[in-house]
Amino acid sequence: MNKVRCAIYTRKSSEDGLEQEFNSLHAQREACAAYIASQRHEGWVLLSEEYDDGGLSGGSLERPALQRLLDHVRDGRVDQIVVYKIDRLTRSLADFAKIVDTLDAADASFVSVTQSFNTATSMGRLTLNMLLSFAQFEREVTAERIRDKIAASKRKGLWMGGQVPMGYDADGRTLKLNEVEAEAIRTLYDLYERFGTVRAVRDEAERLNLRSRRRTSASGRVTGGGHFDRGHIHHILTNPIYAGRIRHREKVHKGAHPAIIEPERWERVQDRLKTGATRTRDRRKAKSRSLLCGKLHDETGDRLTPSHSKTKAGVRLRYYISHRLIAQSGKPRPDAWRLPAAELERKIVNLIESTLTSTGFLAKLVENVSADAIGRHAACLAANAADGALATPLKLVDRIDLAPGTVQLRLDPVELAKVLDMVPDDLNKSALAHTFPFQLRKRGVETKIILADRPQEIDNTLIRNIARAHAWFERIKAGETFSDIATTDDISKRRIQQLVGLAFLAPDIVRDVLDGQQPPGFTSEWCLRHDLPSEWTAQRQLLATL
Repeated sequence: MNKVRCAIYTRKSSEDGLEQEFNSLHAQREACAAYIASQRHEGWVLLSEEYDDGGLSGGSLERPALQRLLDHVRDGRVDQIVVYKIDRLTRSLADFAKIVDTLDAADASFVSVTQSFNTATSMGRLTLNMLLSFAQFEREVTAERIRDKIAASKRKGLWMGGQVPMGYDADGRTLKLNEVEAEAIRTLYDLYERFGTVRAVRDEAERLNLRSRRRTSASGRVTGGGHFDRGHIHHILTNPIYAGRIRHREKVHKGAHPAIIEPERWERVQDRLKTGATRTRDRRKAKSRSLLCGKLHDETGDRLTPSHSKTKAGVRLRYYISHRLIAQSGKPRPDAWRLPAAELERKIVNLIESTLTSTGFLAKLVENVSADAIGRHAACLAANAADGALATPLKLVDRIDLAPGTVQLRLDPVELAKVLDMVPDDLNKSALAHTFPFQLRKRGVETKIILADRPQEIDNTLIRNIARAHAWFERIKAGETFSDIATTDDISKRRIQQLVGLAFLAPDIVRDVLDGQQPPGFTSEWCLRHDLPSEWTAQRQLLATL
């Protein structure tokens, strides 16, 4: 009789009760061990090593004991995984598919002792897929119910918790005025109506020594209390809460709290902000029209030419395409390039900015000069950037050569010398050319450009928040409220509401985050300011715009 080596895997979502002498993990292990003993006639034997994950959600595979177990399966040390219930192993259909692939490759399987099936049979797999599909449906329904409850409360004008905005103090489910801070808010609006730009408001507010709210967390961490930056001022000027309203996503409802700024005045400020933003966008749009025209070449030496198409909705989409696609229209050219223009230009701008600010670039560019001279050139570069002379960094491009796997960027010595207030001949030409890794990632008809302008880094904060979101969601399903979790975890309810949506990220997006391949703009801070759609396709479309 062949011996079947069995490993027991146990998991508990929360850490509550794990300190007890006999906890949930022990109970799961005891039930699984009894089941293995009942199958001794089939050659089942229990391995001594324990695989326990306490306080970890089943929504992710990033669990230490589970990863160690799967490694042992791949190494051929485990023939059968035994779990108390299937949701102890995973709650995700997509993650289950990965686990089954690992088991199939190692000729192994797994058994749920309370649900009477195993993955060694086709009927067992069918049953498991159905159960996991219902589990995923349950998670999505619960998320919708939570979102609907928040939306209904905000339609009534209620304050749903979180970080209390400056100018107010919390008062149950509404807000009350903090007169001292409210006066500072009114002053910021006065300054904007007087000067007309956020930058001027920031400078004048600093001169008047206006300061943001000083906040102390339950852990004793102190934040705020400094001068206002432009982002904070813009947020205050555009926040409808100061007009006595409550915002929920794209809708604004009448709030139950008093207004600091009269609604009519607030609307005038919004009109003025939008007018200024429209003028800025129009200028940028005019300057960004195919600014790499004549500067792009592929590995054959062929020039990339601007082109465009229109969607059914009339949206104009710009591209850079190999000239041979136009000159020899109709002929198949699988080696030709067709790149989305806006994204390519944005990535090239990032390359230029990271190059100009990289350590040692100026020292190499202007060799044989003193440190003081380099300092002056650096100051000149910074001044030009501040004055808007570098508003279009693509003007600094002399030539770009594309090849599979790499892109070579060469800066224009004449344009760069203008910025540095130097003579072009004084620049070290060897410092003008830079090579970067270059990849194209296809997703359906969409082409995504991956340019490694800086080393890819794992966003541990985002990963940690995704894990916390899964843990919070499990606790919400178990009956805990936002207030209960906030009290236990020493965190605001608002922060939980902002981040819990990460529990519903598409598996491929989570995988990109774990690999450090997520869009650069997709961070925990971004998640605090935006609502993620629950549909996976909509998530991918939104992140593709970052």
